[in-house]
Amino acid sequence: MSPRTSSLWVSSVALLALLCSGCVSTKSGADTPSGGAGVRLIETNDVIRVELDGQLFTEYHFRNVSRPFLYPLLSADGEHLTRRWPQEDVPGEEHDHPHHHALWFSHGDANGVDLWSESDKAGRTVHQEFLQQKSGKDTGVITTRNEWRAKDGTVVAHDERSFRFHRPTGPERVIDFEITIHASHGDLTLGDTKEGTFAIRMAESMRNLQPKNRPGEGHLVSSRGDKDGAVWGKRAEWVDYYGPVNGKTYGISIFDHPSNPRYPTWWHARDYGLFAANPFGLHDFEKREKGAGDLKIPAGGSVTFRYRVLLHPGDTGTAGIAARYQEYVRSIDTKP
Repeated sequence: MSPRTSSLWVSSVALLALLCSGCVSTKSGADTPSGGAGVRLIETNDVIRVELDGQLFTEYHFRNVSRPFLYPLLSADGEHLTRRWPQEDVPGEEHDHPHHHALWFSHGDANGVDLWSESDKAGRTVHQEFLQQKSGKDTGVITTRNEWRAKDGTVVAHDERSFRFHRPTGPERVIDFEITIHASHGDLTLGDTKEGTFAIRMAESMRNLQPKNRPGEGHLVSSRGDKDGAVWGKRAEWVDYYGPVNGKTYGISIFDHPSNPRYPTWWHARDYGLFAANPFGLHDFEKREKGAGDLKIPAGGSVTFRYRVLLHPGDTGTAGIAARYQEYVRSIDTKP
């Protein structure tokens, strides 16, 4: 190879490397964080792994399950803030309510179909497709389409749901959840039952009441001032459930979005660790006539619910949950 040919070959290689470098840079951009920074979504082993600044936060489970759910929910220092069973079997956990899968959305009566339990007659919420999987410097988003099916496979309705994960700026962790339920297969009635709906099952050590009716060290607090067992069946803009995990205090709050139907919602929040926003169960919560809580959606119509989940260190007061809720509301008012 002549010196001139050699020089041209080297220049071509250098130019190609430069172009490839530019392509890689353009492709990664702000949507695909590098070096572990930001919110990163990774599909692996039939789940979507969610990392915040390179640290595991949760995983989205969507295949071969009764309904999609998030598990685990980890604090900034890696503690499990939700019960590990039935996803994992660890010592010291109760095996009640096998349908309590960390964080999920489902309802016990959709045109008479039970999508809440996992009984022999229960239906399923079946993942159909991802509409969006997006990592980002400040947020990551998972959006999916799911079918609500009866036991015999009949499709009752479908939903589009979205989880938005925020990059932390401190020890808190924030998830915004939105679901639009479509009456895509005829009229749809979300029935009056306490069995629902947007729910979390807290870590065993955080329970307000331990097995065999032993008092627990966990506590519930609502925006209306109700505490512990008094929170159940009452209305409130938010509820916080906090308690100890390995010698430290942590909590999880659910914020009800002001645009939600029947805001502020009622709470199916139990002393044994179940923690759910349920705007439908008026018969159980307020002893009203059966069906008072029915929400009817005409064929072709839809309804949308939104919630924020806040994981935090400390108790309700230390974490300033009332102020954090007001910040949430103000952020909604100013959102373009």
